[in-house]
Amino acid sequence: MSAPLQSPAAADAVEVAALRQRFREGKASLIQAFRDARPTAGAASRLLKGLARHVDGTLQRLWEAAYLPKGAALIAVGGYGRGELFPYSDVDVLVLLPDDRSMQHDANAALKSGIEGFITACWDIGLEIGSSVRTIGECLEEAERDVTVQTALLESRFLCGAKPVFAQFRRVFAQRLDPKAFLRAKTLEMRQRHQKYEDTPYSLEPNCKESPGGLRDLQVVLWVARAAGLGKTWSELAAKGLVTPFEARQLQRNEGTLKLIRARLHMVAGRREDRLVFDLQTAVAESFGYQPTRVRRASEALMHRYYWAAKAVSQLNQILMLNIEEVINGTQDLPMRPIDEQFLDRAGMLEVASDDLYERDRHAILRTFLVYQQTPGVKGLSARTLRALYNARELMDSEFRRDPVNRRTFLEILRQPQGQTHAFRLMNQTSVLGRYLWVFRRIVGRMQHDLFHVYTVDQHILMVLRNVRRFFIPEHAHEYPFCSQLAAQFESPYVLYIAALFHDVAKGRGGDHSELGAMEARRFCRDHGVPREDARLVEFLVQHHLTMSRIAQKEDLSDPQVIENFARIVGSARYLTALYLLTVADIRGTSPKVWNAWKGKLLEDLYRITLRALGGARPNLDTEIEARKQEALQDLALHSQLPGTQDPLWKTLEVSYFARHEAGDIAWHARSLWRHVNTDRPVVKARPSPVGEGLQVLVYSPDRPDLFARICGYFDSAGFSILDAKIHTTRAGYALDTFQVVSPYAEHHHRDLVALVEAQLVRALEDTGPLPEPSRGRLSRRVKSFPVQPRVMLRPDERAQRWLLSVSASDRTGLLYSIARVLAKYHINLQLAKVTTLGERVEDTFLIDGPALQQSKTQLELESDLLDALA
Repeated sequence: MSAPLQSPAAADAVEVAALRQRFREGKASLIQAFRDARPTAGAASRLLKGLARHVDGTLQRLWEAAYLPKGAALIAVGGYGRGELFPYSDVDVLVLLPDDRSMQHDANAALKSGIEGFITACWDIGLEIGSSVRTIGECLEEAERDVTVQTALLESRFLCGAKPVFAQFRRVFAQRLDPKAFLRAKTLEMRQRHQKYEDTPYSLEPNCKESPGGLRDLQVVLWVARAAGLGKTWSELAAKGLVTPFEARQLQRNEGTLKLIRARLHMVAGRREDRLVFDLQTAVAESFGYQPTRVRRASEALMHRYYWAAKAVSQLNQILMLNIEEVINGTQDLPMRPIDEQFLDRAGMLEVASDDLYERDRHAILRTFLVYQQTPGVKGLSARTLRALYNARELMDSEFRRDPVNRRTFLEILRQPQGQTHAFRLMNQTSVLGRYLWVFRRIVGRMQHDLFHVYTVDQHILMVLRNVRRFFIPEHAHEYPFCSQLAAQFESPYVLYIAALFHDVAKGRGGDHSELGAMEARRFCRDHGVPREDARLVEFLVQHHLTMSRIAQKEDLSDPQVIENFARIVGSARYLTALYLLTVADIRGTSPKVWNAWKGKLLEDLYRITLRALGGARPNLDTEIEARKQEALQDLALHSQLPGTQDPLWKTLEVSYFARHEAGDIAWHARSLWRHVNTDRPVVKARPSPVGEGLQVLVYSPDRPDLFARICGYFDSAGFSILDAKIHTTRAGYALDTFQVVSPYAEHHHRDLVALVEAQLVRALEDTGPLPEPSRGRLSRRVKSFPVQPRVMLRPDERAQRWLLSVSASDRTGLLYSIARVLAKYHINLQLAKVTTLGERVEDTFLIDGPALQQSKTQLELESDLLDALA
């Protein structure tokens, strides 16, 4: 046997440097041609096939030069086996050996050396190769153990070497392949992959290969069809009747879109990158020629196109996988139970009685989902029904939307006692919802770059609908007991479902989406004959769906004027209850990270106080304070506190203290501080928060201008996030501040954290040196890609006695401390702090006063310094 490639003695060895140059130039030329071409699916297809052919030729030259024995064959497997290569994908090859003991590569030193030389040469010229060396028997054994290997071998393609060996392998492999077992394994694998990628095609940073609706979902269909001998291409599946000609065209079109996006993504990244991460979305969008407009970023246009393709792929994947499963498992003839003349129950799946049902009776399209809700035991739609709906999309035109029968059916779906969540999800998955509600179609796949929504607008709306619906389901009462209690007494739940559908439906148009959405909701209610009083409530909810959260999180709920104004907005207990339920559902539907127990408490407090005001009980501060004091005294007695021990502290406290603190907090403060009223040293007490999340921390100290800044600096350095701060200064000149803080470690280490905070915070407050510089924490990728323009607003309150400072910015470590340092610099007195974190955006509100605020020039300097701190 001749020497391997790297041996200088080989007379006809390929000059590696020259081959490397030709390979790189050829690849660069193909990518440049793609870069210069119009971004079309055809251009992507030419690139992928061209790259595969270019690699084919290079590998064949290297194989010839390696002087491997005639019994070995070089096989392309995996994605490369399909004859397509993305710019930076791995090149997967198999060196296939016959089942001949003399050809065992471990025993044959010359063979082993030749193979190693071949693989080394591949890497030397710049091929990122993934290689394996196996005999036919080893391939079969490995395939039986690992479905991933089985899948890669299913797409094997001969490159060079011993063709009879490859033919033998293909024959034996096909005989050993079990289509049923392969289908089961790939279905389970697909479910697991979907869960890994958030189980939605609408992830804000989707993997265009692996996410639901990505290229992998199309490949799975072809794999299981190929394993069953049903065809290797969409046209072959169409010829077998497994897909319709229309579906075949849709599959090819959406596959082309996904391949084009993935190829452009590789090109822009300059590496293998299959995730449409925020950092790259704009650059990829610009490579398509998308330009930003007044209401939409370039990246949003790209992602909208991606989501529509991914949604179509998800639909078609579901249809075809169910269809192929029926063929492979032979379940086409399962017994069916008639539901009515239009629908059948087929093993728990709703099936149309005839393929042309929707063409004959367009009213049956919406009836599908009503029957789905009303039929016990039905868990989903069959492949036949899904296919019929997919092919009926063009039937849902403006006449269909205006049809009185369809309008009655749609309203009936909303009014059903159960099933709205699943029905509307199915309607969205099958494109029926967007075709019927044309206004909804505009927000399908629309991204939200506000740093706290983690879903596209349509997915967020359906999540809010789900959350509202769960308030009315007894099995979910443990999740939000108060909401479930209110929902049990609320008449006409469908009003809330309509409001949930429309609350964000005008996102992305420019202008106030609440106002625009209210107009759309009014039009819907008028067209669908919603009773006038219910229609007014729907419009109110859409118009004011952000009002309650804004007031609860940003305004002083101890101020009677705030409550009176809000009570005037809602007007009645029914409107208040509906708004509260929608608000909780909305916040919960933005992101798993946005909701916390403290926000829940603020909303519930606002609800209860406003309900009393609506009942005619005008806020009477003196009565309220006296009631709180009596309740606090009862709490002190329960804790065996001697009568009168609270008096030295209470005599130093203003009325505003009792107005802003609940009875339980007042009692806790009295128990903690009765021995320390005139202390010279800071006193810090901590306990698990009564709200049920994080810690509540009490700080009592002689007041000084930098006190709040030092407290924030400590919490920042210790890894705590401040959710709320109540600041009070006693008549004796002491600061009495209460903080709600959370930490990733608080849930399981309450006792340790309490002791740690009480000791460390005291030391931090005793420090009299200059305030340390704030840490400039790293920004997340989302914040870098979609920064929030820092905003500072300073305005006097209605009585012109204090000032409201509102701050909005991208979140980062040390931000609140940076703000506190600026306030300390200007000797600003802080009376209340409401710290609101919405995902990766902060919306903080401070109630402040101080001599510096009386001068216009100093106000401007303060605002300028705050903007610098936020930047």
